[in-house]
Amino acid sequence: MLPHDGHAHKDERQSDVMNVEQIQAHPKAAKTLSKTGRQLRTFAALVAMALIVGFLIVHHLKASDQADLVIATKESSTASRAVDIVIAEAAPSSVPLTLPGETAAWYESVIYARVNGYVANWTANIGDHVQKGQILATIDTPDLDSQLVAAHAKLKAADALVEFTKSTYERWKNSPAGVVSQQEREAKKADYDSAVAQDGLDQADVDRYTALAAFKQVTAPYDGIITERRIDIGNLVTAGSTSNTTPLYRIVQDDPIRVFVDVPQSVASDIKTDLTAHITVSNVPNRIFEGKVSRTANAINEQTRTLHVEVDISNHDHALVSGMYVDVGFELPTEGLVQIPAAALVVRAGGPQVAVVDKENKVAFHKVTIIRDGGNDVEISSGVAVGDKIALNISSQIADGETVEAHESTDGVPNAPTQK
Repeated sequence: MLPHDGHAHKDERQSDVMNVEQIQAHPKAAKTLSKTGRQLRTFAALVAMALIVGFLIVHHLKASDQADLVIATKESSTASRAVDIVIAEAAPSSVPLTLPGETAAWYESVIYARVNGYVANWTANIGDHVQKGQILATIDTPDLDSQLVAAHAKLKAADALVEFTKSTYERWKNSPAGVVSQQEREAKKADYDSAVAQDGLDQADVDRYTALAAFKQVTAPYDGIITERRIDIGNLVTAGSTSNTTPLYRIVQDDPIRVFVDVPQSVASDIKTDLTAHITVSNVPNRIFEGKVSRTANAINEQTRTLHVEVDISNHDHALVSGMYVDVGFELPTEGLVQIPAAALVVRAGGPQVAVVDKENKVAFHKVTIIRDGGNDVEISSGVAVGDKIALNISSQIADGETVEAHESTDGVPNAPTQK
């Protein structure tokens, strides 16, 4: 290897000598080569300087951004958060409430036969206005008639027996002593007492059959309107009102007329007796019927959580009939309540709250009691006073006692964010 390496070095020296000789032989080429080297070194130096300058600029910009971020963070942590506020106002003196209701007749009765027989004739039809005691139909009662005749005959025989036993007892009672025994006198008296008792029983039968015979004529129990007729001439009718018997008529009295309405539990306490109600019906346009709350159930239905209420309405012209669907309007009093936008409510674990902003723009969360929810507005009975500044849609990051920057909203809607 050493001899080989020696030859290599020798060749390199010979090559360098040849290059030098070539350069010396060509002076113009040597000058050009030297100039090119200087240009390359200058370009490399400029590139290095540019890289250094760029690094310094980027480092300066990063440092400036970090400083700005630190300042902005510090300012954000110390600056007051902006909130929209409204002024709590007194609720209106009354608020309207409209609920669905149903009309019902003042009286409604189903008329059944009181005797067995056949319909001889009828004189009242559906839609007829009838008076109390007016005959609606007549029933033929051959069985009852024969029973009444037999009862009269039996009573007549009993009357005769009473007269006979009475005269017999009087003769025996007034007989001289020793003619009849005391036992015989008592026996005649017992016969007379028995005849009187039987006569009373027979008279009772006559009275009973006579009373039943009076029901051969079916009469109206009160002034009203016939709404249903279920009989015709020749129909067999049976006394009673069981599921196996057929009713003869249905009659209603609709002046005055009732309106049934179920009031939600949330406003049940506002419905008092004599409260005015306004009733409207879709098929009776441009007319409002006025009535008064006459009675309430005074108990909340456990299934529907509503209070059953009855309203009485005068119905002289019979414009309303039973079974109609109606709208019932009330004006509910709201004395002492405060009205705020629903957007002011904050629902937390402890119940509904609102954020009240004081004169120093500090936030205080107050528990409130909601009496009525109107959708966009709610009525509060406690926790807020008229004139309080109430924050709208307050952020969950704002804590109790924190200072805020308040901006009043005149329409109860949060203001649009400011463009910066």
